Amino acid sequence: MNTDIQSLILYEDSQIIVCRKPAGLPVQSARISVPDMVSLLKNHLADTSGKNRRGREPYLAVIHRLDQPVEGLLVFAKTPAAAKDLNRQLTASGFGKYYHAVVNGIPEPREGTLENYLVKDGRSNTSRICEKDTSGAKHARLHYRVREIYDSSAPVTSLVEIQLDTGRHHQIRVQMAHLGCPLVGDRKYGAQRNSAEPLRLCAYRLEFRHPASGKNMVFELPSAL
Repeated sequence: MNTDIQSLILYEDSQIIVCRKPAGLPVQSARISVPDMVSLLKNHLADTSGKNRRGREPYLAVIHRLDQPVEGLLVFAKTPAAAKDLNRQLTASGFGKYYHAVVNGIPEPREGTLENYLVKDGRSNTSRICEKDTSGAKHARLHYRVREIYDSSAPVTSLVEIQLDTGRHHQIRVQMAHLGCPLVGDRKYGAQRNSAEPLRLCAYRLEFRHPASGKNMVFELPSAL
């Protein structure tokens, strides 16, 4: 795993840092011995600030997260003002969060919108589809489109582009599994036959407005799937 933080940073200014999180690296970990994006970025900020912080940690706010096995784009805030604005955009659906996923089978229809209610089970670290009136239920919405079908070998799989309108726990994984097309490599949600493969999910595109200038910011990774 590449933990050279300089190679993972795609953009940085006085307000924000945009970076690529490698698959397998957590955004934030409670275990001191485990490296994570937050600790790596705080070390980077301390090394590059050129100021005597008198032992204080640099400010860094987590705006959104990716599951540990997922690769992709993240933006972090370097000031409280930037964090407030980015969180406002996130809450108001001002973020464009796009993913590529390889799923088992071919979703039908090949383009559509999925709306469900999800509830998280903290003990098993899983989520499931539930009724609207279930305690702890949260609305989940995404739009998907089949981009390519891989039928050269069994089982048939598809490359799907997904735009998230909400950011629920394991949302893409749960909703695609509920559709009958679990992600390749997703051992939690029904893809046991692909247990030897890593989770095939990448947050490949991110759009938002710069918290200070208001400029439209667009970042995209070449698909690694």
